Amino acid sequence: MAKKEGGWELIGVWSFIIGLIVAIIVGIFSAEVVPSGVAAAVLLILGLIVGLLNVTDSEIIPFLVACIALIVVGSTGVVPFAWLQRILSNIVIFVVPAALVGALKAIYAVASTK
Repeated sequence: MAKKEGGWELIGVWSFIIGLIVAIIVGIFSAEVVPSGVAAAVLLILGLIVGLLNVTDSEIIPFLVACIALIVVGSTGVVPFAWLQRILSNIVIFVVPAALVGALKAIYAVASTK
C-alpha cells in the first residue's frame, strides 16, 4: 500500500477497503456466484483504482504474488461453503484489474531498464 496518506494515496486506500467490503457484502447476500451488473462494475472500477494508485515499484512483486494466490483460490471452486465461494469470486473480480495494472507496471519497469 502507499506510504503517504494524502490526496491520491488516500483515494487508493479507501478504494481497497471499499472494494473488499463490497466483495464480502455481495458475496454474503447474493445467491449468484458471479455478481452481475452494478456490483461487478463497482468491483472492476475499484480494482483499477487500487492498481493505479496503491502499488508502488517496490511492492509490485509481492502484490502480484498475492493477486495470483487470490485468483487461483477464488477460481478453483473447491471451497466447502457457497457463501465463501461467492466472496472469493467477488474478490477475484476486484483483484484481476489491479493485477493487470500491476503486471503492466512490472513489464514497463523491466522493459525500460537496460
